[in-house]
Amino acid sequence: MTRILLLGGVSEALAIARRLGPAHVYSLAGLGKVPDDLACQVRVGGYGGAEGLARFMAAEGIGLLLDATHPYAAQISRNAAAAARLAGVPCWALRRPGWQAGEADDWREVEDWQGLTAALRAFRRPFFTLGREPLEHLHEIPPRQHWTVRCLQDQPAGERYEVIGARGPFDLDGERALFARLGSDVLVSKNSGSQSTEPKLQVARERGLPVLILKRPDLPPVTREFDSVERLWQALAPYLETP
Repeated sequence: MTRILLLGGVSEALAIARRLGPAHVYSLAGLGKVPDDLACQVRVGGYGGAEGLARFMAAEGIGLLLDATHPYAAQISRNAAAAARLAGVPCWALRRPGWQAGEADDWREVEDWQGLTAALRAFRRPFFTLGREPLEHLHEIPPRQHWTVRCLQDQPAGERYEVIGARGPFDLDGERALFARLGSDVLVSKNSGSQSTEPKLQVARERGLPVLILKRPDLPPVTREFDSVERLWQALAPYLETP
């Protein structure tokens, strides 16, 4: 049996962790809820970059690194790939496909925050679903705009912004009610590809709202890539067998 270190960050990672035994390690950054019902070991916190992660794997006898972090956690993925090379172990990555726009969608891809702010000038009530990044820019809200930011971190509303602390999955009826209350004229989103947050895109489509999509970052090459938990689990089977 090969000892596995699973780097979590997406919901699919928890599905993998629930099937791992006590010899393996599920690693979380600690930004959200930490599960307490797993058979595998759970580690919370960082490693100190690629070198620190490589040292941890060597010390713990890790034979396979699984990167199941968020598609936009590019630095963590880069550290994982580099650490695997330093430690001399394979690095596999679960990289779920992004959402695809339909004929009735008005999606506009932007490269970065600067491009996003430029694209937002034509709107008054943007609804941000990017995570915590917009919280760092609340002092930059133009006078004519009111922002709504949904992320894991809650905080009191300001004169020209509202912060909604919430965790998916989000259902379609709830999203419809939220959009109606907010009166948003544009949705701002990452292309995470997650089914649990996809209903917001359907509501934007129904309401004829444009969607500003933050472009996915480039991720490093790894030993093997998988687009589903099922395919990854099939490939893992030989690694989990006890000699």
